[in-house]
Amino acid sequence: MADCNETLKELDRFLDNELASEAISDLSSHLEGCVDCQQTFEFHAELRNIVKLSAKQEPMPNSLITRIQECFGTDLQEDLDNS
Repeated sequence: MADCNETLKELDRFLDNELASEAISDLSSHLEGCVDCQQTFEFHAELRNIVKLSAKQEPMPNSLITRIQECFGTDLQEDLDNS
């Protein structure tokens, strides 16, 4: 069973659904019984939702797009134009 330290360390991977099913089960069980970890989980989940909503509403600055293109090439611009 996961403890608080392990749960908090794996929380982002848990939220991203990047853990094996056994680890997900262990962390879920821990969250059900630990109020402190549950509150931390809820805070992180809500923060992610706020960031996602903000990112959808605000256009990316041209300077950021340019920096990303420098790293990944012009294929990115085609993806942005098609979304």
